[in-house]
Amino acid sequence: WKACRMTKLTEVADGVWVRQSEWVWTNSIVVRGDDGLVLVDPGILGSEMAELADEVDRLGVPVVAGFSTHPHWDHLLWHERFGDVPRYATAAGVEVAEETRGQQQEGAAEEGGPDIPLELIALVAPLPADGGPLPGELIEHQAHSPGHAAILLEDRGVLLAGDMLSDVLIPLFDARQDDQLGAYESALDQLEAVIGKVDVMVPGHGSVARGPEISARLEADRAYVSALRNGVEPSDPRLEVDWMSGPHQGNLSQIS
Repeated sequence: WKACRMTKLTEVADGVWVRQSEWVWTNSIVVRGDDGLVLVDPGILGSEMAELADEVDRLGVPVVAGFSTHPHWDHLLWHERFGDVPRYATAAGVEVAEETRGQQQEGAAEEGGPDIPLELIALVAPLPADGGPLPGELIEHQAHSPGHAAILLEDRGVLLAGDMLSDVLIPLFDARQDDQLGAYESALDQLEAVIGKVDVMVPGHGSVARGPEISARLEADRAYVSALRNGVEPSDPRLEVDWMSGPHQGNLSQIS
């Protein structure tokens, strides 16, 4: 598959590093802020988090906070070696994380393996109104999950998109939402309004996109959602991977 494995922490823009997990091409992101490093969605396997901790240590800058882009188990992880620092999410994301913590732990144990620190999953608090230690602008929407957030680092030309704009995963709906098509359409409009300000986009899963590829990713997500809105089968290369048929059928069942 075309996703590029970043098995080592790689700087993709000034003060923004990415490391990719073997589990569904999941990206752990390290962002340098004014006070230190913020770890965005660090994961996935316990061994990978330990390696990430080693690499972060080598940067020589302290970790001051964590941030979860949305309340799904693979984005709510933590490791003791990252430190006992505040971990944040949107207020809506925190609410879902708290309500579903047991389910999140079960999902991590089933999907991620035995070495994930289950006791540290979903321990997040609402991000302060002033953004706290998180640099950039938060773009909150309801696509994929309640309380989902992208982060615009405009001064560095970077968009951290969470579970949007992936080259390996189609848009994935959340059963808690009554209108996921509408939520995605609105979210894509929000992201389209800012992608002209960035040169680099990091999705939650898949390859880092640069330049024109960012708009292409957005149009691919928009075309998929539009096809479902119009009741036609999407023509999407991501669906050529056999295991995407299940999530696709799940999407269809939610809008039928």
